Amino acid sequence: MAACASTTAERSDQGVIDDVPASLTLVPSRKLGGFEFYEKVLKRSRYFLAPMVDQSELAWRILSRRYGAEVCYTPMIHARLFSETHNKTYFAEQWQTNATDRPLIAQFCANDPNFLLQAALRIQDQCDAVDLNLGCPQGIAQKGHYGSFLMEEWDLVARMVNNLHTHLDVPVTCKIRVFPEVERTVAYARMLEAAGCQLLTVHGRLREQRGHKTGLADWEKIRRVREAVSIPVVANGNILYPEDMEACIKQTGVVGVMSAEGNLYNPALFAGRYLPSYELAGEYMAICRETPTALAYIRAHLFKLFRPSLPLHTDLRDRLAKARTHEEMESMVQDLTTRLKAEAELAPPFNINLAPKDADGFYILPHWIAQPYIRPPFDPKTSTKKRPVPVPVPRPTGSTAVGPGPVTTATATPPAFVEPTPSSLVVTPTAGPSPETLAGKSYTPVIP
Repeated sequence: MAACASTTAERSDQGVIDDVPASLTLVPSRKLGGFEFYEKVLKRSRYFLAPMVDQSELAWRILSRRYGAEVCYTPMIHARLFSETHNKTYFAEQWQTNATDRPLIAQFCANDPNFLLQAALRIQDQCDAVDLNLGCPQGIAQKGHYGSFLMEEWDLVARMVNNLHTHLDVPVTCKIRVFPEVERTVAYARMLEAAGCQLLTVHGRLREQRGHKTGLADWEKIRRVREAVSIPVVANGNILYPEDMEACIKQTGVVGVMSAEGNLYNPALFAGRYLPSYELAGEYMAICRETPTALAYIRAHLFKLFRPSLPLHTDLRDRLAKARTHEEMESMVQDLTTRLKAEAELAPPFNINLAPKDADGFYILPHWIAQPYIRPPFDPKTSTKKRPVPVPVPRPTGSTAVGPGPVTTATATPPAFVEPTPSSLVVTPTAGPSPETLAGKSYTPVIP
């Protein structure tokens, strides 16, 4: 398949896509794009490890690849800080890879085309693509004006994507969240394709669906996007168990699925395995001995891996929270491993096919088995945060997937509060377009 620039031009002639801002000039590219990129560079991969701040670091990518992750993303990188050649500390903290860490996609957050390009140019020869984060819903993204808080600024987003597409030697990809309206979501995806995006990951949740209001992702919107564009689409959301991956691919028609939280709680998810958490933790710690990894990253991973067990071993939970060295972390893992092994030996051999399910269809697993985190339902009576309440929709008849299906979600205004965040992570668009400039160029999509 030809690169996306050529495909977009052909489709525009047919009147299918006319979502490109007039200020953009699409430049045909000799680099691989679209499905050719997906087939030849990404090797038709189906399992994608999500970009996760401070959590998809090299050591975790190594572990995840051992258990089925085929394409891995770096943690989200701050484009402006990364573009500063004098900021060697930030570069060293954020960029870590090796010869076996491929395929690898580097993800950036940005709100300025020039900073984004300069950052991407620094590492384009060490990765297979560069991804623009358009989906982060956190307070830090709202304060820094990036991620999903650019969803209304289509002209700026298109210029950032097209700037990368025009000047990089590797393809540009994007990760987005959905709008309440499926038509607007589809138009947004078409605009990104027209601007030069070669692979699109769609997280089927709204910007307001996060934290205790995460709810369920809408696979139907992902399916509609996949049908509307001619580039590969990857689905993100609702991947708790191995069977969910195949159910998602079948229901949406995407080329692959991406996992973030599901992988953090069970890094063997892509391999379809349910392993003892202490085995995975021990393997991760061994990797960290060979691969320098920040203590904060290790601590966060261990809290997730051992989440079901730590409430039963509060003394070790406290030790994990207070550990200040890798040796203290190792000692805690060894002690917890000893306890969990003893508990597992007293129980019947674990077999997922014999595992019971609760009233909602979720597996009831022994606490020493790595397993997804099932958030309790949101209770509007006890919460003070006003966000849409996801409404589960039953899975199609005959589905073998576990748990509830997609959701519909009521429209709501994003929360006004800003979560505390280190000021060093806030993007300041010093060289970017002013609000006054953008006001005269705001892009109005053509909704089919």
